[in-house]
Amino acid sequence: MREKPTLLNKTVIAESRLFRIESLDIEFSNGEQRNFERLARGRPGGAVLIVPLLDNETVLLVREYAAGVHRYELGLPKGKTDAGETFIEAANRELKEEVGFGARTLYHLSSFSIAPAYLEHMTEIIIATDLYEEKLQGDEPEELEVVPWKIDDIGGLIATGECTEARSIAALFMTLNHLKGS
Repeated sequence: MREKPTLLNKTVIAESRLFRIESLDIEFSNGEQRNFERLARGRPGGAVLIVPLLDNETVLLVREYAAGVHRYELGLPKGKTDAGETFIEAANRELKEEVGFGARTLYHLSSFSIAPAYLEHMTEIIIATDLYEEKLQGDEPEELEVVPWKIDDIGGLIATGECTEARSIAALFMTLNHLKGS
């Protein structure tokens, strides 16, 4: 494995309520230097994406407004990890806020990056099972629609054109493989 490049300088060049853009001066082991820009975490913590299984065949999806593409998107519930909260606690809280269920069993399936070349962000993928009804007040501007979907029909979900988020699609495929024991 290659030696990690040396960070020579890091400067914040822009900042908003949600994002911070950093300029990174990097030196590689061969002496080459380059400047990279990345979208850095705005604050400590992370993010969770939850695969809530009603049973071994049915996943609960949510339909919510996605500002990045300015339309409603069907996908898995997700959210940020609050200060002092583990990602497992965050997953159960987000599940209660967005889907109206808690989970007795939460399993950490994987961690995903979104665009590691320019985005400092990781998402923890959590499978939630043994669900029970419990609704918490969330921060969504409107009630989310909960849509039960057969987990083995991921192709049909993609074909609707309503689910385009790569993290949701990958997490569904990985969960299906996990359930099959692959």
